Amino acid sequence: MKSPLVSMRSFLADLLLWSFFMGGLAAGSASGAVLDGTAKHVVTYAGIAVSLVAGSRIAKKPRIKAFLSTPPVLWFLFLFNGGVAAVCYLTMDGAKGIMAASGMGLVSLGAAGGLVANRRKCGEAVARHGL
Repeated sequence: MKSPLVSMRSFLADLLLWSFFMGGLAAGSASGAVLDGTAKHVVTYAGIAVSLVAGSRIAKKPRIKAFLSTPPVLWFLFLFNGGVAAVCYLTMDGAKGIMAASGMGLVSLGAAGGLVANRRKCGEAVARHGL
């Protein structure tokens, strides 16, 4: 069992990490409503970078990692992001549409890779145990 000091430290670290993640998302998506010109671009890209770093750290936590690797979540990520990629490609013009579709398509392909890896692991376990 963890001591109260270790539990409090872990809670505060998680709270700070989630705060950075949410703040980065807010800065990356809402800076256009408040700022203009170069400052808007700086805040947008800095927010994206902060949310990516914090999100990747959050995704490495055991409980989140276990949740993200379940087949229902992987299927949702695969189908939803694949659909969004197709809609972005068809509805957005120019480089922005291509970049948005590429990014969402990569997430969809990553989820598909997770589905294939899980299926392969299950098949190997069945073959090993002769079930």
